[in-house]
Amino acid sequence: MTRAIMIQGAGSNVGKSMLVAGLARAFHRRGLSVAPFKPQNMSNNAAVTCDGGEIGRAQALQARAAGREPHTDMNPILLKPETDTGAQVIVQGQRYATLRARDYAQAKPQLLAPALESFFRLCATADLVLIEGAGSPAEINLRTGDIANMGFAAAAGLPVILVGDIDRGGVIAQIVGTQAVLPPCDAGRIRGFAVNKFRGDVRLFDEGVNEIEKRTGWPSLGVVPWFDQAWRLPAEDVIDIRSSAGGRFKIAVPRLSRIANFDDLDPLSAEPGISVEIVDPGHPLPGDADLVLIPGSKSTMGDLMHFRAQGWDIDLTAHVRRGGHVMGICGGYQMLGREISDPGGIEGPPGTVQGLGHLDVTTVMRPEKRLALTQATYVPTGDAVSGYEIHLGDTTGQDCARAWLSVDGRPEGAASPSGRVRGCYLHGLFGADAFRAAVLSEMGGHSDLDYAGSVETALDALADHLGEHMALTTLLEMSEQPKART
Repeated sequence: MTRAIMIQGAGSNVGKSMLVAGLARAFHRRGLSVAPFKPQNMSNNAAVTCDGGEIGRAQALQARAAGREPHTDMNPILLKPETDTGAQVIVQGQRYATLRARDYAQAKPQLLAPALESFFRLCATADLVLIEGAGSPAEINLRTGDIANMGFAAAAGLPVILVGDIDRGGVIAQIVGTQAVLPPCDAGRIRGFAVNKFRGDVRLFDEGVNEIEKRTGWPSLGVVPWFDQAWRLPAEDVIDIRSSAGGRFKIAVPRLSRIANFDDLDPLSAEPGISVEIVDPGHPLPGDADLVLIPGSKSTMGDLMHFRAQGWDIDLTAHVRRGGHVMGICGGYQMLGREISDPGGIEGPPGTVQGLGHLDVTTVMRPEKRLALTQATYVPTGDAVSGYEIHLGDTTGQDCARAWLSVDGRPEGAASPSGRVRGCYLHGLFGADAFRAAVLSEMGGHSDLDYAGSVETALDALADHLGEHMALTTLLEMSEQPKART
Protein backbone atom coordinates (compact mmCIF):
# COMPACT_ATOMS: atom_id res chain seq x y z
CA MET A 1 0.00 0.00 0.00
CA THR A 2 1.38 3.37 -1.04
CA ARG A 3 1.50 6.07 1.61
CA ALA A 4 2.04 9.78 1.06
CA ILE A 5 2.55 13.00 2.99
CA MET A 6 2.87 16.62 1.87
CA ILE A 7 5.47 19.10 3.10
CA GLN A 8 4.15 22.66 2.97
CA GLY A 9 5.83 25.87 4.08
CA ALA A 10 4.66 28.62 6.39
CA GLY A 11 6.37 30.90 3.86
CA SER A 12 8.43 30.79 0.69
CA ASN A 13 12.00 29.48 0.73
CA VAL A 14 11.68 27.77 4.12
CA GLY A 15 13.77 24.87 2.82
CA LYS A 16 11.03 22.50 1.64
CA SER A 17 12.99 21.23 -1.36
CA MET A 18 16.03 20.33 0.70
CA LEU A 19 13.93 18.72 3.42
CA VAL A 20 12.17 16.52 0.86
CA ALA A 21 15.54 15.55 -0.64
CA GLY A 22 16.87 14.63 2.80
CA LEU A 23 13.71 12.72 3.73
CA ALA A 24 13.82 10.88 0.41
CA ARG A 25 17.40 9.74 1.06
CA ALA A 26 16.63 8.84 4.69
CA PHE A 27 13.60 6.67 3.86
CA HIS A 28 15.34 5.20 0.80
CA ARG A 29 18.12 4.03 3.10
CA ARG A 30 15.48 2.38 5.29
CA GLY A 31 14.61 0.19 2.33
CA LEU A 32 11.48 1.99 1.15
CA SER A 33 10.76 2.74 -2.49
CA VAL A 34 10.43 6.53 -2.35
CA ALA A 35 9.28 8.99 -5.00
CA PRO A 36 9.28 12.81 -4.82
CA PHE A 37 6.43 14.86 -6.24
CA LYS A 38 5.65 18.55 -6.66
CA PRO A 39 2.36 19.33 -8.40
CA GLN A 40 3.38 22.85 -9.45
CA ASN A 41 6.82 24.40 -9.55
CA MET A 42 8.06 27.75 -10.82
CA SER A 43 11.65 27.73 -12.01
CA ASN A 44 13.78 28.33 -15.08
CA ASN A 45 16.25 25.79 -13.75
CA ALA A 46 14.91 22.67 -15.41
CA ALA A 47 16.12 19.10 -15.83
CA VAL A 48 15.51 16.85 -18.83
CA THR A 49 13.98 13.52 -17.87
CA CYS A 50 14.40 9.96 -19.10
CA ASP A 51 10.95 10.13 -20.73
CA GLY A 52 11.90 13.14 -22.84
CA GLY A 53 10.34 16.02 -20.91
CA GLU A 54 11.41 18.64 -18.39
CA ILE A 55 10.81 19.16 -14.68
CA GLY A 56 12.14 21.46 -11.98
CA ARG A 57 15.73 20.68 -11.08
CA ALA A 58 14.82 20.40 -7.40
CA GLN A 59 12.69 17.35 -8.22
CA ALA A 60 15.59 15.88 -10.19
CA LEU A 61 17.78 16.18 -7.09
CA GLN A 62 15.04 14.64 -4.94
CA ALA A 63 14.77 11.76 -7.40
CA ARG A 64 18.50 11.23 -7.13
CA ALA A 65 18.19 11.22 -3.35
CA ALA A 66 15.51 8.54 -3.68
CA GLY A 67 17.64 6.43 -6.02
CA ARG A 68 15.36 7.06 -9.00
CA GLU A 69 15.65 8.45 -12.49
CA PRO A 70 13.87 11.83 -12.87
CA HIS A 71 10.48 11.49 -14.57
CA THR A 72 7.93 14.06 -15.75
CA ASP A 73 5.34 12.64 -13.35
CA MET A 74 7.40 14.03 -10.47
CA ASN A 75 6.59 17.64 -11.47
CA PRO A 76 3.61 17.69 -13.85
CA ILE A 77 3.15 21.48 -13.89
CA LEU A 78 6.25 23.63 -14.37
CA LEU A 79 6.07 27.39 -14.83
CA LYS A 80 9.05 29.00 -16.54
CA PRO A 81 8.90 32.80 -16.20
CA GLU A 82 9.56 34.71 -19.42
CA THR A 83 8.47 38.18 -18.25
CA ASP A 84 7.44 39.76 -14.96
CA THR A 85 3.82 38.87 -15.67
CA GLY A 86 3.94 35.79 -17.90
CA ALA A 87 5.41 32.31 -18.04
CA GLN A 88 5.72 29.30 -20.28
CA VAL A 89 3.57 26.50 -18.85
CA ILE A 90 4.96 22.96 -19.07
CA VAL A 91 2.44 20.16 -18.52
CA GLN A 92 3.72 16.63 -17.96
CA GLY A 93 7.06 17.60 -19.45
CA GLN A 94 5.91 19.36 -22.61
CA ARG A 95 5.08 22.95 -23.52
CA TYR A 96 1.38 23.66 -22.99
CA ALA A 97 1.12 27.43 -23.49
CA THR A 98 2.60 30.79 -22.61
CA LEU A 99 0.20 32.55 -20.27
CA ARG A 100 -0.01 35.78 -18.33
CA ALA A 101 -0.49 35.40 -14.60
CA ARG A 102 -4.17 36.31 -14.82
CA ASP A 103 -4.78 33.79 -17.61
CA TYR A 104 -2.91 31.09 -15.70
CA ALA A 105 -5.15 31.62 -12.68
CA GLN A 106 -8.13 30.83 -14.92
CA ALA A 107 -6.38 27.79 -16.41
CA LYS A 108 -5.39 26.20 -13.09
CA PRO A 109 -8.59 24.19 -12.58
CA GLN A 110 -7.96 22.48 -15.92
CA LEU A 111 -4.45 21.53 -14.81
CA LEU A 112 -5.53 19.71 -11.66
CA ALA A 113 -6.50 16.63 -13.68
CA PRO A 114 -3.05 16.05 -15.25
CA ALA A 115 -1.40 16.79 -11.88
CA LEU A 116 -3.54 14.12 -10.20
CA GLU A 117 -2.99 11.73 -13.09
CA SER A 118 0.79 12.02 -12.70
CA PHE A 119 0.56 11.74 -8.92
CA PHE A 120 -1.46 8.54 -8.85
CA ARG A 121 0.65 7.03 -11.62
CA LEU A 122 3.72 7.76 -9.49
CA CYS A 123 2.01 6.28 -6.42
CA ALA A 124 1.71 2.97 -8.26
CA THR A 125 5.53 2.74 -8.34
CA ALA A 126 6.40 3.62 -4.73
CA ASP A 127 5.91 2.73 -1.08
CA LEU A 128 6.11 6.37 -0.04
CA VAL A 129 5.51 9.56 -2.01
CA LEU A 130 6.85 12.80 -0.54
CA ILE A 131 4.97 15.79 -1.90
CA GLU A 132 6.41 19.31 -1.82
CA GLY A 133 4.13 22.33 -1.77
CA ALA A 134 4.93 25.70 -3.34
CA GLY A 135 5.01 29.02 -1.53
CA SER A 136 2.63 28.84 1.42
CA PRO A 137 -0.97 27.77 2.09
CA ALA A 138 -1.27 30.97 4.14
CA GLU A 139 -1.70 32.81 0.81
CA ILE A 140 -5.42 32.19 1.08
CA ASN A 141 -6.08 34.70 -1.70
CA LEU A 142 -4.76 31.96 -4.03
CA ARG A 143 -6.84 29.14 -2.53
CA THR A 144 -9.54 29.11 -5.23
CA GLY A 145 -8.35 26.75 -7.95
CA ASP A 146 -5.15 25.99 -6.01
CA ILE A 147 -3.12 23.03 -7.27
CA ALA A 148 0.10 23.71 -5.37
CA ASN A 149 -0.79 23.42 -1.69
CA MET A 150 -4.07 22.73 0.12
CA GLY A 151 -6.06 22.50 -3.09
CA PHE A 152 -3.96 19.59 -4.21
CA ALA A 153 -3.83 18.07 -0.71
CA ALA A 154 -7.63 18.06 -0.59
CA ALA A 155 -7.97 16.61 -4.09
CA ALA A 156 -5.54 13.77 -3.33
CA GLY A 157 -6.55 13.18 0.29
CA LEU A 158 -3.15 14.06 1.76
CA PRO A 159 -1.96 14.75 5.31
CA VAL A 160 0.32 17.79 5.63
CA ILE A 161 3.39 18.76 7.65
CA LEU A 162 3.93 22.53 8.00
CA VAL A 163 7.51 23.86 8.03
CA GLY A 164 8.60 27.24 9.35
CA ASP A 165 11.89 29.10 8.81
CA ILE A 166 13.38 30.42 12.04
CA ASP A 167 16.38 32.01 10.31
CA ARG A 168 14.16 34.83 9.08
CA GLY A 169 12.65 35.39 12.51
CA GLY A 170 9.02 35.30 13.54
CA VAL A 171 8.62 31.55 13.15
CA ILE A 172 6.00 31.33 15.90
CA ALA A 173 3.86 33.85 14.04
CA GLN A 174 4.50 32.00 10.75
CA ILE A 175 3.11 28.72 12.04
CA VAL A 176 0.43 29.95 14.43
CA GLY A 177 -0.66 32.58 11.92
CA THR A 178 -0.99 29.99 9.17
CA GLN A 179 -3.43 28.02 11.29
CA ALA A 180 -5.33 31.20 12.10
CA VAL A 181 -5.97 32.15 8.46
CA LEU A 182 -6.64 28.69 7.02
CA PRO A 183 -10.19 27.45 6.63
CA PRO A 184 -10.86 24.70 9.22
CA CYS A 185 -10.99 21.99 6.53
CA ASP A 186 -7.48 22.92 5.39
CA ALA A 187 -6.04 23.42 8.87
CA GLY A 188 -7.43 20.00 9.76
CA ARG A 189 -5.11 18.38 7.22
CA ILE A 190 -2.01 19.47 9.12
CA ARG A 191 -0.67 16.67 11.33
CA GLY A 192 2.36 18.44 12.77
CA PHE A 193 5.03 21.07 12.24
CA ALA A 194 8.80 21.42 12.04
CA VAL A 195 11.11 24.38 12.45
CA ASN A 196 13.96 24.66 9.96
CA LYS A 197 17.30 26.53 9.72
CA PHE A 198 18.02 27.01 13.43
CA ARG A 199 21.44 28.44 14.28
CA GLY A 200 22.89 27.56 17.66
CA ASP A 201 21.68 25.26 20.43
CA VAL A 202 18.20 23.98 19.47
CA ARG A 203 17.32 23.57 23.15
CA LEU A 204 17.11 27.35 23.35
CA PHE A 205 13.88 27.12 21.36
CA ASP A 206 12.18 24.55 23.60
CA GLU A 207 9.84 27.20 24.99
CA GLY A 208 9.01 28.35 21.47
CA VAL A 209 8.11 24.81 20.45
CA ASN A 210 5.90 24.45 23.51
CA GLU A 211 4.14 27.71 22.67
CA ILE A 212 3.41 26.62 19.08
CA GLU A 213 2.12 23.24 20.26
CA LYS A 214 -0.11 24.90 22.85
CA ARG A 215 -1.55 27.45 20.43
CA THR A 216 -2.08 25.10 17.46
CA GLY A 217 -2.57 21.67 18.99
CA TRP A 218 -0.08 20.29 16.47
CA PRO A 219 2.88 18.17 17.64
CA SER A 220 6.43 19.14 16.80
CA LEU A 221 8.44 16.87 14.53
CA GLY A 222 11.65 18.64 15.42
CA VAL A 223 13.80 21.73 15.21
CA VAL A 224 16.31 21.29 12.39
CA PRO A 225 19.64 23.13 12.70
CA TRP A 226 21.18 24.92 9.77
CA PHE A 227 22.71 22.36 7.39
CA ASP A 228 26.25 23.53 6.72
CA GLN A 229 26.76 21.33 3.68
CA ALA A 230 23.79 22.73 1.76
CA TRP A 231 26.13 24.59 -0.59
CA ARG A 232 27.41 21.24 -1.88
CA LEU A 233 23.99 20.42 -3.31
CA PRO A 234 22.80 21.80 -6.68
CA ALA A 235 21.11 25.18 -6.33
CA GLU A 236 17.34 25.08 -6.77
CA ASP A 237 16.67 28.51 -8.22
CA VAL A 238 18.23 31.82 -9.13
CA ILE A 239 17.83 33.21 -5.58
CA ASP A 240 20.10 30.39 -4.40
CA ILE A 241 23.02 31.32 -6.64
CA ARG A 242 25.84 32.80 -4.64
CA SER A 243 29.44 33.71 -5.22
CA SER A 244 31.84 31.13 -3.85
CA ALA A 245 35.35 31.94 -2.74
CA GLY A 246 37.86 29.26 -3.59
CA GLY A 247 41.29 29.34 -5.18
CA ARG A 248 43.08 31.80 -7.39
CA PHE A 249 41.30 30.85 -10.64
CA LYS A 250 38.33 33.22 -10.99
CA ILE A 251 35.18 32.65 -13.03
CA ALA A 252 32.87 35.63 -13.52
CA VAL A 253 29.21 34.89 -14.22
CA PRO A 254 26.88 37.77 -15.17
CA ARG A 255 23.51 37.36 -13.48
CA LEU A 256 21.12 37.56 -16.42
CA SER A 257 17.57 38.75 -15.74
CA ARG A 258 16.09 35.49 -17.11
CA ILE A 259 18.96 33.18 -16.21
CA ALA A 260 18.07 29.53 -16.83
CA ASN A 261 19.60 26.11 -16.32
CA PHE A 262 22.50 27.41 -14.31
CA ASP A 263 23.34 23.97 -12.88
CA ASP A 264 26.47 24.29 -15.02
CA LEU A 265 27.80 26.42 -12.15
CA ASP A 266 27.33 23.85 -9.39
CA PRO A 267 30.43 21.71 -10.09
CA LEU A 268 32.55 24.83 -10.57
CA SER A 269 31.35 26.34 -7.28
CA ALA A 270 32.24 23.08 -5.51
CA GLU A 271 35.85 23.21 -6.70
CA PRO A 272 38.20 24.26 -3.88
CA GLY A 273 40.61 25.83 -6.37
CA ILE A 274 37.97 27.94 -8.14
CA SER A 275 36.36 31.24 -7.17
CA VAL A 276 32.98 31.81 -8.82
CA GLU A 277 31.86 35.43 -8.74
CA ILE A 278 28.20 36.12 -9.59
CA VAL A 279 28.14 39.63 -11.05
CA ASP A 280 24.93 41.47 -10.21
CA PRO A 281 23.40 44.11 -12.49
CA GLY A 282 25.01 47.49 -12.05
CA HIS A 283 28.45 46.00 -11.33
CA PRO A 284 31.24 45.58 -13.91
CA LEU A 285 32.67 42.26 -14.95
CA PRO A 286 35.85 41.89 -12.85
CA GLY A 287 39.02 42.70 -14.72
CA ASP A 288 40.95 39.87 -13.03
CA ALA A 289 38.62 37.07 -14.17
CA ASP A 290 40.27 34.12 -15.90
CA LEU A 291 36.99 32.98 -17.46
CA VAL A 292 33.73 34.79 -18.16
CA LEU A 293 30.94 32.23 -18.34
CA ILE A 294 27.65 33.41 -19.86
CA PRO A 295 24.92 31.00 -18.72
CA GLY A 296 21.62 29.98 -20.28
CA SER A 297 18.64 32.28 -20.58
CA LYS A 298 14.88 31.85 -20.86
CA SER A 299 14.76 35.00 -23.00
CA THR A 300 17.98 35.26 -24.96
CA MET A 301 17.23 38.44 -26.91
CA GLY A 302 15.87 40.21 -23.85
CA ASP A 303 18.88 39.17 -21.77
CA LEU A 304 21.21 40.36 -24.54
CA MET A 305 19.68 43.82 -24.15
CA HIS A 306 20.05 43.45 -20.37
CA PHE A 307 23.71 42.45 -20.85
CA ARG A 308 24.41 45.58 -22.89
CA ALA A 309 22.47 47.82 -20.50
CA GLN A 310 24.94 46.90 -17.73
CA GLY A 311 27.93 47.74 -19.92
CA TRP A 312 29.01 44.11 -19.77
CA ASP A 313 29.52 44.02 -23.54
CA ILE A 314 32.29 46.61 -23.14
CA ASP A 315 33.79 44.71 -20.19
CA LEU A 316 33.69 41.46 -22.19
CA THR A 317 35.48 43.02 -25.16
CA ALA A 318 38.22 44.27 -22.81
CA HIS A 319 38.44 40.81 -21.23
CA VAL A 320 38.92 39.18 -24.64
CA ARG A 321 41.48 41.81 -25.62
CA ARG A 322 43.47 40.96 -22.47
CA GLY A 323 43.55 37.30 -23.52
CA GLY A 324 40.84 36.09 -21.16
CA HIS A 325 38.69 33.04 -21.80
CA VAL A 326 34.96 33.16 -22.53
CA MET A 327 32.40 30.36 -22.60
CA GLY A 328 28.73 30.66 -23.48
CA ILE A 329 26.26 27.87 -22.81
CA CYS A 330 22.93 27.69 -24.65
CA GLY A 331 21.53 31.24 -24.51
CA GLY A 332 25.01 32.52 -23.66
CA TYR A 333 26.32 30.74 -26.76
CA GLN A 334 23.68 32.45 -28.91
CA MET A 335 24.58 35.87 -27.47
CA LEU A 336 28.27 35.44 -28.36
CA GLY A 337 27.46 35.21 -32.08
CA ARG A 338 27.07 37.90 -34.71
CA GLU A 339 23.28 38.02 -34.72
CA ILE A 340 20.13 36.36 -33.42
CA SER A 341 17.08 36.22 -35.66
CA ASP A 342 13.55 35.53 -34.44
CA PRO A 343 11.39 35.58 -37.59
CA GLY A 344 8.42 33.93 -35.90
CA GLY A 345 8.33 36.22 -32.86
CA ILE A 346 8.93 33.37 -30.41
CA GLU A 347 10.58 35.59 -27.79
CA GLY A 348 8.78 38.81 -28.68
CA PRO A 349 8.19 40.92 -31.77
CA PRO A 350 9.73 39.32 -34.91
CA GLY A 351 13.13 40.71 -35.76
CA THR A 352 16.91 40.38 -35.68
CA VAL A 353 19.36 41.71 -33.11
CA GLN A 354 23.11 42.09 -33.26
CA GLY A 355 25.01 39.68 -31.04
CA LEU A 356 28.18 40.33 -29.06
CA GLY A 357 30.27 39.33 -32.07
CA HIS A 358 32.91 37.18 -30.39
CA LEU A 359 31.95 34.08 -32.40
CA ASP A 360 31.38 33.99 -36.16
CA VAL A 361 27.99 32.29 -35.89
CA THR A 362 24.34 33.28 -36.28
CA THR A 363 21.27 31.88 -34.58
CA VAL A 364 17.74 31.53 -35.94
CA MET A 365 15.01 30.89 -33.38
CA ARG A 366 12.71 27.96 -34.22
CA PRO A 367 9.38 27.07 -32.57
CA GLU A 368 10.44 23.47 -31.90
CA LYS A 369 12.17 23.01 -28.55
CA ARG A 370 14.99 20.48 -28.40
CA LEU A 371 14.84 18.35 -25.26
CA ALA A 372 17.41 15.58 -25.01
CA LEU A 373 19.71 13.76 -22.63
CA THR A 374 23.01 13.80 -24.45
CA GLN A 375 26.24 11.82 -24.40
CA ALA A 376 29.15 13.66 -25.98
CA THR A 377 32.92 13.57 -26.37
CA TYR A 378 35.32 16.43 -25.72
CA VAL A 379 37.18 16.49 -29.03
CA PRO A 380 40.64 17.67 -27.82
CA THR A 381 41.01 14.87 -25.25
CA GLY A 382 38.38 12.26 -26.07
CA ASP A 383 36.89 12.56 -22.57
CA ALA A 384 33.23 11.54 -22.20
CA VAL A 385 30.69 14.20 -21.30
CA SER A 386 27.10 13.66 -20.15
CA GLY A 387 24.60 16.49 -20.31
CA TYR A 388 21.32 17.65 -21.72
CA GLU A 389 19.96 20.01 -24.34
CA ILE A 390 16.96 22.26 -23.74
CA HIS A 391 16.76 25.09 -26.24
CA LEU A 392 15.10 26.82 -29.15
CA GLY A 393 17.12 27.86 -32.19
CA ASP A 394 19.75 26.64 -34.63
CA THR A 395 23.25 28.08 -34.67
CA THR A 396 25.51 27.97 -37.75
CA GLY A 397 28.61 29.77 -39.03
CA GLN A 398 32.31 29.53 -39.76
CA ASP A 399 33.36 29.06 -36.15
CA CYS A 400 31.22 25.88 -35.99
CA ALA A 401 34.03 24.33 -38.03
CA ARG A 402 35.99 24.40 -34.77
CA ALA A 403 33.37 22.45 -32.83
CA TRP A 404 34.89 21.17 -29.60
CA LEU A 405 32.26 18.57 -28.78
CA SER A 406 31.04 15.56 -30.72
CA VAL A 407 27.53 14.15 -30.17
CA ASP A 408 27.08 10.78 -31.92
CA GLY A 409 29.50 11.92 -34.58
CA ARG A 410 27.73 15.27 -34.97
CA PRO A 411 29.88 18.34 -34.25
CA GLU A 412 28.53 20.54 -31.48
CA GLY A 413 29.59 24.02 -30.47
CA ALA A 414 31.88 26.65 -31.90
CA ALA A 415 35.20 28.27 -31.05
CA SER A 416 37.03 31.41 -32.12
CA PRO A 417 40.30 31.05 -34.10
CA SER A 418 42.28 31.59 -30.88
CA GLY A 419 40.18 29.00 -29.04
CA ARG A 420 39.69 31.42 -26.16
CA VAL A 421 36.00 32.02 -26.92
CA ARG A 422 33.74 28.97 -27.02
CA GLY A 423 30.07 28.16 -26.98
CA CYS A 424 27.80 25.13 -27.06
CA TYR A 425 24.24 24.01 -26.39
CA LEU A 426 25.14 21.23 -23.95
CA HIS A 427 24.18 21.87 -20.33
CA GLY A 428 25.63 19.90 -17.44
CA LEU A 429 28.96 19.25 -19.09
CA PHE A 430 30.99 20.50 -16.11
CA GLY A 431 29.60 17.62 -14.09
CA ALA A 432 32.04 15.34 -15.95
CA ASP A 433 35.20 15.31 -13.82
CA ALA A 434 37.70 14.53 -16.60
CA PHE A 435 36.26 17.14 -18.94
CA ARG A 436 36.16 19.78 -16.21
CA ALA A 437 39.77 19.06 -15.27
CA ALA A 438 40.90 19.21 -18.90
CA VAL A 439 39.17 22.51 -19.68
CA LEU A 440 40.28 24.19 -16.48
CA SER A 441 43.84 23.03 -17.08
CA GLU A 442 43.79 24.59 -20.56
CA MET A 443 42.79 27.89 -18.97
CA GLY A 444 45.34 27.77 -16.17
CA GLY A 445 43.11 26.24 -13.48
CA HIS A 446 43.09 22.89 -11.71
CA SER A 447 40.57 20.26 -10.67
CA ASP A 448 40.72 16.99 -8.76
CA LEU A 449 37.13 16.95 -7.42
CA ASP A 450 34.83 13.92 -7.58
CA TYR A 451 31.71 16.02 -8.08
CA ALA A 452 29.12 13.23 -8.20
CA GLY A 453 30.67 11.69 -5.10
CA SER A 454 30.54 15.02 -3.27
CA VAL A 455 26.79 15.37 -4.00
CA GLU A 456 26.12 11.82 -2.79
CA THR A 457 28.11 12.48 0.38
CA ALA A 458 26.12 15.66 1.01
CA LEU A 459 22.79 13.85 0.50
CA ASP A 460 23.83 11.16 2.98
CA ALA A 461 24.92 13.84 5.45
CA LEU A 462 21.56 15.60 5.01
CA ALA A 463 19.70 12.35 5.69
CA ASP A 464 21.80 11.83 8.84
CA HIS A 465 21.10 15.43 9.88
CA LEU A 466 17.33 14.98 9.58
CA GLY A 467 17.52 11.59 11.27
CA GLU A 468 19.14 13.25 14.27
CA HIS A 469 16.82 16.25 14.53
CA MET A 470 13.43 15.13 13.16
CA ALA A 471 11.06 12.41 14.33
CA LEU A 472 11.20 10.46 11.07
CA THR A 473 9.35 7.42 12.36
CA THR A 474 6.52 9.66 13.58
CA LEU A 475 6.45 11.44 10.22
CA LEU A 476 6.19 8.10 8.44
CA GLU A 477 3.36 7.06 10.75
CA MET A 478 1.56 10.31 9.88
CA SER A 479 1.62 9.47 6.17
CA GLU A 480 -1.59 8.04 4.75
CA GLN A 481 -2.86 6.22 1.71
CA PRO A 482 -3.90 8.91 -0.77
CA LYS A 483 -7.47 8.96 -1.93
CA ALA A 484 -8.80 10.99 -4.82
CA ARG A 485 -11.70 13.29 -4.04
CA THR A 486 -14.92 12.13 -5.67
